[in-house]
Amino acid sequence: MNEILHSKIIGEGEPLIILHGFLGMLDNWKTLGGQYAQKGFEVHLVDQRNHGKSFWSDAFNYDLLTDDLKRYMDHHRLSSAVILGHSMGGKTAMQFACTHPGRTRKLLVADIAPKFYPPHHQGIIDGLNRLDMDRIASRGEADQQLAEYIRDKATRQFLLKNLYWVEKGRLGFRFNLAVLGEKMEEVGENIGSTETYGGPTLFLRGDRSEYIMETDLPEIKRHFPQAQVETISHSGHWLHAENPKDFFEKSMAFLQGQYGPGSGQAS
Repeated sequence: MNEILHSKIIGEGEPLIILHGFLGMLDNWKTLGGQYAQKGFEVHLVDQRNHGKSFWSDAFNYDLLTDDLKRYMDHHRLSSAVILGHSMGGKTAMQFACTHPGRTRKLLVADIAPKFYPPHHQGIIDGLNRLDMDRIASRGEADQQLAEYIRDKATRQFLLKNLYWVEKGRLGFRFNLAVLGEKMEEVGENIGSTETYGGPTLFLRGDRSEYIMETDLPEIKRHFPQAQVETISHSGHWLHAENPKDFFEKSMAFLQGQYGPGSGQAS
């Protein structure tokens, strides 16, 4: 399979690749991507396989997602780049940095740790599978149906951004629901137990999120010896959307070289 991932490229300067999370797409990062572009980065907002407008495949694991990213960089003649990933995208970013350290200028991981996460999206997958796409004529109707299974409005809005008109009168999702529903074990998988990346690394976590715990810090340091861990206030797992101002400020400080080994403890 030689398909190239779909992307939107904005700005000029140092390459910065941004990878969305599970059931997301590049549009989730459009606003922040524009801000990075204004600061002198060539921002590549990328749809990972089975998401957004990128290709669909029955095969799905982090080795493949890493290969997809390398192929994307080769296609766009990027010898190296800063890699930023959220959640599932953060796992891809970590795996890529460990596999291709020479092509990773800096690594920025948003609210995910290098560990296995048991499948925990089953309720969302079940709710999405129960939507009757033959009878839904608008995003509002989809939201009404989905509310029976997913109470949180913000989560529903995030998911329903993936709706598009497959043809006149018929809506569908941009993500490959069938495959992603089957591959949730793969989404939770960890990077290799002995893999490391020794370059500049920043982990950002939400203060209301439980994805990165204090007990995870030794494991983070074992895989990423230069890692700094910073906390974004007033935010959960979708920290970049819930507190974009602090996320941008802390990430820019890192990208501009204001963090380094010994510059601070986890906070």
